[in-house]
Amino acid sequence: MQLLDVVRRTLRRHELADARTRVVVALSGGGDSVALAYLVRELAETGELRLAGLAHLNHQLRATAARDEQWCGALAARLSLPIIVGRDDVAGRARREHRSVEDAAHEARLAFFERARIELDADVVAVGHTLDDQAETFLLRLIRGAGPKGLGGMHPRSGCVIRPLLECRRADVRALLVGRGLDCVEDETNADVAIPRNRVRAELLPLLESRFNGSIVGVLAREAEVARDDWAWIETEARQLLFRTEVQGRTKDQEPRTKDYGLAPLLAAPPALRRAAVWMAMRAASGGRPVGFEHVDAVMSLLADERSGWALDMPGHRVERIGDCLVLTCSPSRERRRPANLFRHPLSIPGEVRLAEAQCVLSAETAVWSARFTEARFLEECAAMSSGGGVAVVRRDAVEGALAVRNRRRGDAFRPLGLGGRKKLQDLFVDRKVPRGDRDRIPIVVDDTDRIIWVAGHEIDEAFRVTDASQGVVIFRIETFTPSGEARS
Repeated sequence: MQLLDVVRRTLRRHELADARTRVVVALSGGGDSVALAYLVRELAETGELRLAGLAHLNHQLRATAARDEQWCGALAARLSLPIIVGRDDVAGRARREHRSVEDAAHEARLAFFERARIELDADVVAVGHTLDDQAETFLLRLIRGAGPKGLGGMHPRSGCVIRPLLECRRADVRALLVGRGLDCVEDETNADVAIPRNRVRAELLPLLESRFNGSIVGVLAREAEVARDDWAWIETEARQLLFRTEVQGRTKDQEPRTKDYGLAPLLAAPPALRRAAVWMAMRAASGGRPVGFEHVDAVMSLLADERSGWALDMPGHRVERIGDCLVLTCSPSRERRRPANLFRHPLSIPGEVRLAEAQCVLSAETAVWSARFTEARFLEECAAMSSGGGVAVVRRDAVEGALAVRNRRRGDAFRPLGLGGRKKLQDLFVDRKVPRGDRDRIPIVVDDTDRIIWVAGHEIDEAFRVTDASQGVVIFRIETFTPSGEARS
């Protein structure tokens, strides 16, 4: 079967895209993503979907990252396609947020994909993962230890991200490039076998293929699909089990930190279902902390213990058997802040964006120094308008690339006017006595490098303060509206 036909089959089988779907192709410059761009363009030419453009994120992790960015821009020009290019200091993000570079890169990509999708008015973002990537993911998770949820690997669709090449072999994808004389740029770190995925790709998979099963890649990919289907059923049944076993009528002072579940229905359930239900209950009580097999296993071992009163300290919560109930209690001193409902929207100049998440409209317009004012008076007016409130005036030449409006992220910091140094956004909100429940809804205007320009209603960054009347300015305004849509000042 031709490679394009395999992609067609995948799109239809998993309902990833049709003739009305606007698709953005995530382009790294590597062979898989380049082949994907050409294949999606062919499908667009035959009216099977609509190609909205390309998107490239520079992770700034390698010396050659700038080369890759330029190459992707040149490819977009050759294909006469729009391209959204973003940059993210992934290593810095990982340090600030105390997470792995891999995890930080994953979050950065998802945020960028959503931004690119919105800016190009698209429905989905297509990435170039292949059948070989799926097999590698299965083995990595098997080695690390995972149940059916983890062994399910990559899904054909994850939210707005689709994987049209997930049933294509990498060798066939690369053969397409060679057959058409198409070039690409390769990430030199792919050859670094110190990275676990690369070691699986370069050493383990070839060994399994040559010594055990020549079709191992397809076998592992099918196992991932079976695990996904198994987990989908288990998850549904486990949620229903928890709903049936939750004990209602807790006292008011227990809400929302305590959940009680009846032991009898849990013990009557099949072990696989019981284990999944316990894991889900523990995850919900952990405040975002990871709950592993050993934690669930400890609770499973004690569920059948008929003695009342035992208790286990678990990540972010405590598990107790009290009478005929399993009681899970969050630990306030260890509870992590739950992830916010993240939003990010493009903002054109001039233009406005309506933020349902914050119940406001934020607008941007340009202005220049008028001869009606002296230069000193103009600068005074800019400073007065930017002193905190619903209006901010910033220098236009300091803004890099496109604007966006988002809510806060972990580690956000900027330089408030007159402070002489950086300040964490969290500290600003504490100093301004912003209620905790409101902090994730405050709009933040950023430029293409994700630098904070204006914390709407509060403060601009020192780097964007207007210091010269000849600079040209951007005026931001924020206006709230009621849930019914009525504007109010």
